[in-house]
Amino acid sequence: MKGVLAVVSGFSGVGKGTVVEYMRGIHPFTLSISATTRKPRPMDQEGVTYYFLSREDFAKKVEEGFFLEWAQYTTDCYGTPKGPVLDAIERGEDVILEIEAQGARQIKERYPDAVLIFVLPPDFYELKARLEGRQTETPERIKARLSRAMEEFDEIPYYDYIVVNNTVEQCAADILSRIESKRSTPAWQQEFISRLKSEADKVMEEL
Repeated sequence: MKGVLAVVSGFSGVGKGTVVEYMRGIHPFTLSISATTRKPRPMDQEGVTYYFLSREDFAKKVEEGFFLEWAQYTTDCYGTPKGPVLDAIERGEDVILEIEAQGARQIKERYPDAVLIFVLPPDFYELKARLEGRQTETPERIKARLSRAMEEFDEIPYYDYIVVNNTVEQCAADILSRIESKRSTPAWQQEFISRLKSEADKVMEEL
């Protein structure tokens, strides 16, 4: 059986990265490493958190069809390499993508079986507090991220599910339950259903 492609999005600062990292510890996900043009932060590692590319290299890879999806978020670009994701799914591995709303819509168009999940904060004041708590952003940058969040409200209806991040553990459990729901749909279980139907035909012939 092929794996499930899960897409997790959310406002900047909502904690989706922390939730995804926690989920990797309790479920055997293959995590796709995205490419970005943003500058590395102190805790970032090349090829672990992101592949860091210049704008020129990123644009070249877009032209070459290297990305499954890509999008610009505020002043930076992000993209998901196509090959590793599709290969993992065919091997039966679940893949989780932490990407922005623009990219999520591209994924749904190109891979309709994907499960799209949008993570929300308990309230907008909490989102602002989380961004300020990073202590890595200027006031102008925080305002830009909150302004972008306002725009992303219009993207939420395109997702399959929303999940509120009250705690990391609760949010991760909610996301995993949505993924398992997808795995239980008739469309996903066609191979099993076909085998069962074949067995039923044989049983009926023996009666």
